[in-house]
Formats: sequence, structure tokens, C-alpha cells
Amino acid sequence: MEEAQAKRLRQPIVVVLGHVDHGKTTLLDKIRGTAVVRKEPGEMTQEVGASFVPSSVIEKLSEKLKKMLQVKLEIPGLLFIDTPGHEYFSNLRKRGGSIADIAILVVDINEGFQQQTFESIDILKGRKVPFLVAANKIDRIPGWKPFENEPFLETIGKQKKDVQNRLDNQVYDIVTQIAQAGLNADRFDRIKDFTKNVAIIPVSAKTGEGIPDLLALLAGLTQRFMKERLTFAEGPAKGVILEVKEDLGLGHTIDVILYDGILRKNDQIVLGGVNGIITTKIRGIFVPKPLQDMKLSKYDFTSIDEVYAAAGVKISAPGLEDALAGSPIYAVNSESNLKEIENKIEEELKQVRFYNSVEGIVVKADSLGTLEAIVTALNKENIPVRVADIGNISKRDLMEASIVAQQKKEYGIIAAFRVKTQTGLDVGNIKIIYDDIIYQLIEDIKKYIDDIKNSEKRKTLETLILPGKFKILPGYVFRRSDPVIVGVEIQGGIVKSKSPLIKQDGKRVGEVLQIQDNKKSVEKASVGMEVAVSIKGNLMIGRQIDEGDVLYTDVPKDDLEVLTEKYKDIITDDMKKVIKEIIEIKRKEDPLYGINVNL
Repeated sequence: MEEAQAKRLRQPIVVVLGHVDHGKTTLLDKIRGTAVVRKEPGEMTQEVGASFVPSSVIEKLSEKLKKMLQVKLEIPGLLFIDTPGHEYFSNLRKRGGSIADIAILVVDINEGFQQQTFESIDILKGRKVPFLVAANKIDRIPGWKPFENEPFLETIGKQKKDVQNRLDNQVYDIVTQIAQAGLNADRFDRIKDFTKNVAIIPVSAKTGEGIPDLLALLAGLTQRFMKERLTFAEGPAKGVILEVKEDLGLGHTIDVILYDGILRKNDQIVLGGVNGIITTKIRGIFVPKPLQDMKLSKYDFTSIDEVYAAAGVKISAPGLEDALAGSPIYAVNSESNLKEIENKIEEELKQVRFYNSVEGIVVKADSLGTLEAIVTALNKENIPVRVADIGNISKRDLMEASIVAQQKKEYGIIAAFRVKTQTGLDVGNIKIIYDDIIYQLIEDIKKYIDDIKNSEKRKTLETLILPGKFKILPGYVFRRSDPVIVGVEIQGGIVKSKSPLIKQDGKRVGEVLQIQDNKKSVEKASVGMEVAVSIKGNLMIGRQIDEGDVLYTDVPKDDLEVLTEKYKDIITDDMKKVIKEIIEIKRKEDPLYGINVNL
């Protein structure tokens, strides 16, 4: 390659995200197909894990959009990552962000935002990746008349007024939903400042309508606002591992997206591995053989000697069987900086794969990117993580989870993303939550933790003596001797069966044997209820207790502390009043009673 060309702009890397079933894959397929049809002979390059759309194709498609594409395209084209969805986007990681320059967030215009859509925006904001919204499936708007592969700005004018209004209403719904994520947005043709507004492009991945507008906008915006970032930097290649595979005839290989520099055959490369840093030498660089229909044969690859970023390639080298998907990969041009790069990668891996001696859950994932995304999501939910690691669930993982389960049952779990349990392992009572969609995994973890906490809370509450107060109603004595049975009015708190009772002077007078409401036995009675209570404790009405007396539950100091520390949410205003009265009564005997209670 000539020196003068080396400083050219590289193609922006584009990633496609969105909710499942909103048309991410169909959109990618349409963009690929459009590029194949419109390309010049020999112009299309095949990539591994990516599709290249040349600038000439974008210019042809957007001939009717001269006003929109006012800049002469200097970028070679757009490189679309072929694996849609944020599980794979997570692997496009680099220190401080993502290797993706821009993203397309696909939203079904008829369904609007779903849970995964909001999660995609969170991930894009977290990685600082700008994005456009492809409002897909306009062909399903009632009354829509399709015009295949037309720009949206052309096809919208050919629709009936009520159809145009319907589309506008649905676009406005998306604008409102984007506002919930804290961003301004509008239909792309109504935006003056693209740095302050998210552009919404109505498209149909099925008919191709709006695809010219989408590609023109992607190319124009990236070139205009990312020129510095897209300047080709000559030097050793930098990339990220998308996937690790075993290919027939090649052995273990890595699919890599290069985002900077030049990679050559026989280059020394450094990358992250399951058991530490891997330093090896490139045996071969491969790209798929060009095929018109883009349906690639798994093993139909061409060997090349060098490749310039940005590009998707397959690399063959010794020792790649333990390579980590999501790991950075660097070419090293001199021994002097080898150690520095090894340390750099090692430091990065330590931030994602870790062990903390905290009471938290174990997370196992198939790649560094997904592991990082899951741990980040768990941190946002304030769920502690004890172990974060790559690969199948091992005996050590089970041991760590069981240690935690003994102290905090709700955290004694293993979250497994696209991994399995090692063969022959007995998982015992350890809860393993599997899923291959990140947001669903997080939801399942949260639900399990909440269920366990609520179950433990119920069990604890059942054993606690709760603060309660009642008055023996005059004229409602049903049995005068032990166990006495009287009608009472609950004046505050909760009175349960088996609760010990005290009088206003602090004297113990027995315990509640049974509570009846309308002749039916109940476990507890709360403020305002009038119930019949049997009280056992060598009592007689007129001696130890009398009609009109007010009795309190005799709450032990420890129970009161547990209640006010852990279960504040069940303490009502009337219960607070009863607690204060009980503390006042008990302090006559024990001056320290209730000292740690914080109401």
C-alpha cells in the first residue's frame, strides 16, 4: 500500500441492536443484499463476522437524497457487524468503551420500545456509542402502500394522508419513549442538529423502504462528526475477538474485528486466554471467498497476507484453544513493548474476571464482553458478585456458592450465561439460573433473590413477637377462669397467638392461646379489629386482669431490634405508637430496653 493512501479514513464500524423479534437480522440481511445487487464487479469484499457496504453503493442508493448527503463521501464505506444483538455487541469492547463507532437501534414501529430496547440504550450510553433508530416494519402500518427499495422521503409522499398521520403518531410514541431514557429525538428529516437529537428513520427491512436514507445518514454523520476517530492510524493492528471456533483443516481459530492498524501474516499477537495471556505467531489470516449471494460456506476461506482496519478476519495460530471471546488482541512489532502490552491486557482481564470475598453470587459467562455486561447490570441492581469468570460451572463455583448460601441464602446462586455445568458434577442444592438473554438472566436473578428474601422474611416474622395492644371490652367476658376468654378491641400494632402479655405496670399476665374472629380461628389481629381472645396463665377475671384493662404484647428486646432494623416497611404509625409505649413500660425494669431502636 502506498504511503499516501495509508492516512485515508477507515470505514466506520456499525453495530445493530434492539429487542428480539423487532427485525435486527432481517435489516442486516436487507442491507447486505442491497449492497451485493448495487456493487461494481470486484468492489465487494467478504469479511468474517462483518459485512462491508462500499461508499459507491451508498451514493447510488441515495441519488434521490442529494440534499441529505451533502458531503462527498471520503470513507471507503460502512462495516456492519454481522452478529446483531447486545450479547455480541458486548464483545466489541475496548478500554473505556466499544470498538463500534455508531449503532442502529431497531424498534418495531408498531410495538414501540420493549424491555430489551431500553436495555440496549443503557448499554450504548454506558459504552458512549452514538446511535440512530431504525423504526422498522412500516410496511405493516394499516393502509401502507409499499414502494420497494425507495428512500423513505420518496415513499412517504406517496401514502394517503391518514397513513402519513398514523406513521407520525407512531414515530411520536418512539420520541416519547426515547425521552424516558433521557434523550431528545425526532424524525431524521426534521432534525437540524444531529449532535443534540437521536435521528429516527422509518424503514422496512422487508421492502427495503428507508434503507437508502438509513445508509446515507450513517455515512454522512460518521464522516462529519467522527473524522478524527476514523483517520487510519498506520501501525500494529488492534482488535477484539468476536468468537473462538474450531474450523475443519485450520484447528482452533479466532474471528476478529480489527479497528485500527495493519495485521500481517507471521505477526506476533497478544490476547487474553482462559489461563492467562497468550502470545503467539499468526499462521494464517483468512477471509471468506467472495460469493454473490453472501451465503458463506463454513470452510470456504481465502488466505491473505495482510489486512487493514477496519475489517473482520479469521486468524489461525498455535495455542488459540484457550482464547477468550471479547478479549483485546494486539499485534506486537517489537520485543521492547511486548511486556507492556501483556501487562495492559492482563490488567484489563482482571477488571472483568475476579474473585471477591464478599457474600455475593457467582457469575459464569461464555465471553469477557457478556461477563462484563452482566456484572455491570448486577451492580446497577445492587446485587453483589463474589466470582465473575469465563467457562463452564466448576466444582469451585459450586463450593463458593454453597459457602455464601450458609450465610445469605438468597445470594448462594450461580448465574450461567451460555455455559453449562461440567460433566459429572453434582450441583446438590445450589440454585443455578441459566439464560442466553442478558436482561432475562438479570430478571430471573432478581426474582429468585426477592422470593428467597420474602420467604426468609415471612419465616422470621412468624417467629417474632410483634408489638400489639388491646383493651378487654366491658360486658364481653365469655369465660372467667383459666384460660379466660374475653372480647377485645385491638388498639394498635398486631397481636398474634402465642404472644406473651403484660399489663400497663409491666407485670406478666400469661399468653394469648387463641384468637377468634366471627367464630373462626385466626393467627393474628390488627388495629381496629374486635375479636375473642383466650388467655392462658393461671388467670381469673377480677383478680389478675379485669374488664376495661389494656394489655400489651411482651416483646423481647432482641425481637424489637430485628423488627426495627430489618422490617421497617411493616411498621405502621399505630405500631410505632405501641412500640414507644412498650419501651416506656419496659424501661422501668430495664433502662437499656429499646436503646438501639431507630424509628
